[in-house]
Amino acid sequence: MTQSIQRFLLLLCSVLLSTGVFAKDAISTSWTNDLAVSGYDTVAYHTQQKAVEGGKAYQTQWQGATWQFSSADNLELFLKEPEKYAPQYGGYCAWAVSQGKTASSDPTQFEIVNGKLYLNYNKSIQKKWLADRDALIVKADQNWPAVIK
Repeated sequence: MTQSIQRFLLLLCSVLLSTGVFAKDAISTSWTNDLAVSGYDTVAYHTQQKAVEGGKAYQTQWQGATWQFSSADNLELFLKEPEKYAPQYGGYCAWAVSQGKTASSDPTQFEIVNGKLYLNYNKSIQKKWLADRDALIVKADQNWPAVIK
């Protein structure tokens, strides 16, 4: 391989792997699929106060992502008021958004505050979030949605 081709490939790889090169989606999904909240039922957080996996039998498209639910009733509730049930900050980690960044979230690390769903990256980050939650919500609200641009 010639040196100029090697330089081109190195430059191409660095551009593709650079953070911030591509805008992030408004709704956090994985690299492998377009499932919001990793396929968990966002209505169940509000109605059952727990993380419940959804399924393909009850799903819809909203904001460029696929949302799955555990029941027809939950799907219907979401369709009526998606903003009420969707997680804050597009499902990105609330603590990360408060820090001016984005990170994926673990759907089992959640909290409902004033009727709003907040997700966090993992159990350790959840502890940081809970320690100063109200102040972090103010910071995250100020940073959102600029952190995804």
